[in-house]
Amino acid sequence: MAGSYIFMTRVIIFIDGSNFYHSLKSSFSRVNLDIELFCNYLVNNNDLIQINYYTAPLNQLDNELEYSRQQKYFNYLSKIKRLCLYFGRLEKRNNNHKTEKGVDVKLAIDLLSLAYNNKYDIAILVSNDSDFVPAVKEVQLLNKKVYNVSFPATKCYHLNRICDKTIKIDDVSQFIK
Repeated sequence: MAGSYIFMTRVIIFIDGSNFYHSLKSSFSRVNLDIELFCNYLVNNNDLIQINYYTAPLNQLDNELEYSRQQKYFNYLSKIKRLCLYFGRLEKRNNNHKTEKGVDVKLAIDLLSLAYNNKYDIAILVSNDSDFVPAVKEVQLLNKKVYNVSFPATKCYHLNRICDKTIKIDDVSQFIK
């Protein structure tokens, strides 16, 4: 039929990498997910525009084995179509505890700027960090929807309450690679 258009709902997935890793580990005692399969599941039948994955690389000198595993994982991620990998940095504190820097802020800025520039209709946020609540509220003011992904061991009341929808993941067996 001439002149008819089918509009697909455009989706961008925002993955807080460290948060995602710890949520999988504490909820399912495994982290070896097929990210592409998992993201396609989250998007359902909508149009996946891109997957933004935010994390901080480990320091090679701190733990050679963990560093090597993480580099293999980054290599795997780099081969996924439409996945963009964004790096912050790890910073050591006095008690030898490491904290990520530049990861959450970059994710929040991208969430907002991509909404402002009308690059998506729905954002899927894979994180249980309530620090994202203000950014989610601003995105919603731009008439965009934000869905949050929730895992059994790491539910986030504040995000679940403010997001337009919560996607509950109670089993990851179908996504194991």
